Amino acid sequence: MPKGFVYILECSDGTYYTGSTIDLELRIQQHQEGQGANHTKKRLPVTLVYFEEFQRIDEAFYREKQIQGWSRDKKTSLINKNYDELSKYAECKNDTRYKKWLRLRSATNTYKEIKSVAERSRSYSNGKLLLTGEYVVLDGALSLAVPTQFGQSLRVEEINHPKLIWKSLDENGNVWFEDAFLLQNNKILNHTSTVLSARVENDNEVSKRLHQILKAAAQLNPNFLNHKGFKVTTQLGFDINWGLGTSSTLINNIANWANVDAYKLLELTFGGSGYDIACAQHDSAITYQLENEISHSVRNDKIREIKSVGFNPNFTDHLYFVHLNKKQNSREGVAHYNTIKTNLSKQISEISDITSQLISCKSLNIFNDLIEAHEGIIASIIKQKPIKKRLFNDFKGSIKSLGAWGGDFVLVTSKYNPKAYFETKGFLTVIPYKDMVLNNKSST
Repeated sequence: MPKGFVYILECSDGTYYTGSTIDLELRIQQHQEGQGANHTKKRLPVTLVYFEEFQRIDEAFYREKQIQGWSRDKKTSLINKNYDELSKYAECKNDTRYKKWLRLRSATNTYKEIKSVAERSRSYSNGKLLLTGEYVVLDGALSLAVPTQFGQSLRVEEINHPKLIWKSLDENGNVWFEDAFLLQNNKILNHTSTVLSARVENDNEVSKRLHQILKAAAQLNPNFLNHKGFKVTTQLGFDINWGLGTSSTLINNIANWANVDAYKLLELTFGGSGYDIACAQHDSAITYQLENEISHSVRNDKIREIKSVGFNPNFTDHLYFVHLNKKQNSREGVAHYNTIKTNLSKQISEISDITSQLISCKSLNIFNDLIEAHEGIIASIIKQKPIKKRLFNDFKGSIKSLGAWGGDFVLVTSKYNPKAYFETKGFLTVIPYKDMVLNNKSST
């Protein structure tokens, strides 16, 4: 998990803005250029007046949420390092968490690593889209991924019963899944489940997957379930069939709650390259790459390279995401890929080169050429027709598959809004790029 920063900006009207990021210098530059939050872009210029560095971005996120709840006077005391005043404010009945944080800081230099269950009781993870490198990301191709504005939250409450009560809400706040586990000696004993949504094909599979993730988290952290009981509520910010990371956002949230490495938890459960976990934890576009010629079993600790990139082409008004009306099983797609792939060193090099060119691309026409070349390379590897040739041969623009081919979203380029075209084909979910991609936003 990358390091994180909490920062406070003073806006031109004197108001404060608190945010968190993994790249402080880049984030401040974005604010100054009007690419930050609505609050700052309307109050330029801004001045950095305070920041803190953390070893993990999730720690920075929780510190951000804490400071956001403070009064202006209290924030001013923090900025001025007036700790006597800060201590006085910390006596507020609603501020016991910060008071505890101050005690931990004064008691030990390792306070950053000490997080109580209460501090991890809320978590949010971004959804994901892999723009380049589908399949071959597993074999070392440099790939471009973006976090989405849609994600999943998790909230944990401690209860005085030896149970773990689970409730999952959909994007409308409706319960679609419930589960209850008995707990004994920090172990999960059994469960019964209820699925309340016809959108989930196999409720037993949902229960099994959840049980698997929780047991793996307890394996990584034997003290994970050391309270008497828990009530957990999750909520999706997107349609469960969209394929934006229902599983990866859940794994990242549970890893944060259990205080374990999300990549290791992924490896013990779903497997995969891990780019989706990286998106869950980042607030900007990233490049993601795994070293080649290394055993899959050591990916977790040694060969993952993640870099934040400023991918914000000047033609995003011509980029759209279209949902293909079904959720693709990426594990099945990867399994098929692994059975048919051969020596891919040439193709991996070509895909990596396309990724690098896409990031700096300034022309929609060149962008189209690059993604069409990408489609051709992947099509030759997995022996499938590109999606445009199969379904949209008359479309006047470019179309690129994302993730496991055959489902979820495709990336569409068009000089005009293509919604009417796709609706006539029966595809009703057409989302402009700017409404889908997080694009370096931070919480206000």
